Amino acid sequence: MRRKSTAALLVLLLLAGAVLGGCGKDAGGGKTKLTVGEVTRSIFYAPQYVALSKGFFEDEGLEVDLVSTFGGDKTMTALLSGNIDIGLVGSETSIYVAQQGAKDPVINFAQLTQTDGTFLVSREAVNGFDWNDLKGSNFLGQRKGGMPQMAGEFTLKKKGIDPKTDLKLIQNVDFANIPAAFASGTGDYVQLFEPQASIFEKEGRGHVIASFGAESGHLPYTVYMSKQSFLKKNKTAAESFVKAVHRAQIWVEQHSAEEIAKVIKPYFEDADMDIVVTVVNRYKSQGSYASDPIIDESEWNNLLDVMEAAGELKERVEHSKLVDNSFAEQVLK
Repeated sequence: MRRKSTAALLVLLLLAGAVLGGCGKDAGGGKTKLTVGEVTRSIFYAPQYVALSKGFFEDEGLEVDLVSTFGGDKTMTALLSGNIDIGLVGSETSIYVAQQGAKDPVINFAQLTQTDGTFLVSREAVNGFDWNDLKGSNFLGQRKGGMPQMAGEFTLKKKGIDPKTDLKLIQNVDFANIPAAFASGTGDYVQLFEPQASIFEKEGRGHVIASFGAESGHLPYTVYMSKQSFLKKNKTAAESFVKAVHRAQIWVEQHSAEEIAKVIKPYFEDADMDIVVTVVNRYKSQGSYASDPIIDESEWNNLLDVMEAAGELKERVEHSKLVDNSFAEQVLK
C-alpha cells in the first residue's frame, strides 16, 4: 500500500465505514452469504481455494462470493465502504487504518499464510550464492510501503546489506509490471512472487536462488479481516468461516502438492499444471501455509519489527487491539 497516496482516501472511508457497517446476508436455504475480497488471485492462497472447491464453506452453512480486489489499498477500500464483508490481505493494512484513527477498526481474525511469498531471482545462474553478491548490483524490488518490499528490505538488512547504499534499489515499477521489466533487462536480481519466479526458471529467464519468506521469519502475512462491528454482529458466521478455513488448512497439510494442485487448478485455468505443482510444493515445503488460523503475538511483533525497520510504522500497535483470536480458539477446541 502506498501510504501517502492512500492516507486521504482512508480518512474518508473511515467516516463512511462508521455508517455502512456490513452484515452477513441471507442467501436462502438457511445459508449466510459472505462476500470475501482477496487482494489478488494467487497460488499462495491455496487453502482458500481448497475450502471453496471441497465445499467446506457450504458445509458450515455459508455461501462465499469470492472477488479479487487487486491491491491492498483497494481491498481496504472495499472493506471500509461495505462492498465486501471480509478481506484477505496483509495485516499491515489494518495497522495503516488504525494509524488513521479508525473508530470501527479492522480486526484480524484468521491467518492464512505465515511467511512472505516472494523469492530472489537472479538473471544469471549462480553457484554457491552468498547474499553479499547483491552488493553493487541493480536490484528490482517491490513497491515501497508494501509488505513484500518491507520483508525484502528487512531480509537484506539481516544479511548486512544496506538497501540504500550497498546496491541500486529500483522501486518505481508497478507491481503488475515487475516481471515484464525484469524480462526486458531491468535489474540483475528481482524480488518476485510465484508463479512468475517458477515460470522464469522454466523458461530460462531467471534462477530462484533464495526465499524472502524463509529469511524474514513468521509473520501474519495474509490474514482474513473485517470491521469490528461486522464481527460483533455476525459471530456465528465468522466462527463458521474460520472453521471452514481450518478444515482446508488441515487438508493441505495432509495432502501432496500434486493433490492440492489438482483441487485448486480450476482457479488457475491458464496456468500449466506442472507450474502449479511446483509453486504449491515450494510454498508448502517452506511452511508458508499456516497450519491453523491463530495469529500469534510473536508473529505480530515480527510484523511490527519489519514495518518499523522500513519506516512505515508511526507507533507500535498492541496485538490485542487489532487481533481477535476468539473464533480460531473456539474452532481449535
